[in-house]
Amino acid sequence: MKLVFPNGEHAQVLLNAGVNRIGSSVEGAVVLDDPEILPRHCEIHVTSTGANLQVPDGGGPVSVNGKPVADIMALRAGDQIGIGPILAKFTVVEAARSAPAPGVTPGSDEDSGATRVRMAVPKFLLRGVSGAVFGKVFPVTGPVAIGRAPECDISVQAEEISRRHALVKPNQDGLSVEDLGSSNGTYINGRRVQQGFLNPGDELRLDAVRFIVVAPGMDMAQQTNRLATPANEAAPAAAPTMSKWVPIMLTAAAILVMVALYLSRG
Repeated sequence: MKLVFPNGEHAQVLLNAGVNRIGSSVEGAVVLDDPEILPRHCEIHVTSTGANLQVPDGGGPVSVNGKPVADIMALRAGDQIGIGPILAKFTVVEAARSAPAPGVTPGSDEDSGATRVRMAVPKFLLRGVSGAVFGKVFPVTGPVAIGRAPECDISVQAEEISRRHALVKPNQDGLSVEDLGSSNGTYINGRRVQQGFLNPGDELRLDAVRFIVVAPGMDMAQQTNRLATPANEAAPAAAPTMSKWVPIMLTAAAILVMVALYLSRG
């Protein structure tokens, strides 16, 4: 996969697996020299299943085929990406062409010679709900390293976060998480873990920085944290104890009524 700049603002760029940061910062994968380009203008996430364009907090403006992108959008071959005033074309690197099969016209859809890649919207997202990640959304389409280091897939500039804090991987049902030897710990729904599993709606906490696992298409009311406090867990246990005394109290009350009637007749 690569970006081609038809107006010559930059040479074509092969996109690497992982996060490709685009902006005016010299640390980016694509450095664009224009006064309207922000240091971290946008990002393209490349995985084994395709590529997604994301506008980070404070980035943009960005458009795909003339439509503004506010958060995340899957990319397809031939998409026109507007990065501020600069136009780029997203293309898929073609494989070597072979001789057409008998009866197939060269250049037809049956034998285009191009590698076909299925572009997919991520099945799970991490939504920041506190601290430096509040309001940000991060797609999880492959292994994602979270930490303070700039080279992490999710770079969190917070002192309580280790340089490489945790690793998150998607599977069919949710996200597996592994602590990478952090100083302040990795927590799932308030419980510290070395390794664990996150379902949609669960909370991932790295010291004081919190994320909620989001599955696109779910009602946001279902995306709340299912963490139960000790007080909530203790409340149901009190009910059986109370119910045990109800028959005894009713029997005692009946006896008192009978005694009162007997004395009134005497």
